[in-house]
Amino acid sequence: MKLPLIGIALFSVFMQSAQAQTDVFLCVDEHGNKEYKNTGATKGCKKVELPGVTIIASPKRGALATQTAAAKPGSSPGDFPKIDSGTQKTRDNDRRQILLDELKTEEGKLANLKKDFNGGEPERQGDERNYAKYQERVAGMKDEIGRTEKNIEALKRELGNLK
Repeated sequence: MKLPLIGIALFSVFMQSAQAQTDVFLCVDEHGNKEYKNTGATKGCKKVELPGVTIIASPKRGALATQTAAAKPGSSPGDFPKIDSGTQKTRDNDRRQILLDELKTEEGKLANLKKDFNGGEPERQGDERNYAKYQERVAGMKDEIGRTEKNIEALKRELGNLK
């Protein structure tokens, strides 16, 4: 008999603590600052009535499986336009040729930049009597060479990704 009474007592204590945790009090101090608390034992606190919790049921397993089966990744809708393999091959070849042309242009640009850079000692121009201006131009040339090299790497990667 003692076991059920202990269970009932524990249950009632649990329910009281759960109910106390749901109470929210708005407290205002002497400076007019508002503070929300879960205990209203202090002066100037009023209980705030909060709306209940709304619970939305999740869809049933069967309905969820049907939805995922309908939306398979990689599948296209029935009315999505199809491209025949000949047209796609022509497009791929055009893309490859454009990338090769861009690569050739970038490689030519890099060769000219390196020639002008002259191993880090380009010729001074007439308006560069000030050494700081010369260093600024050399740094810009170095940056341009780095960008061009990265462009070439990206174009080669893109060409490698083509089928």
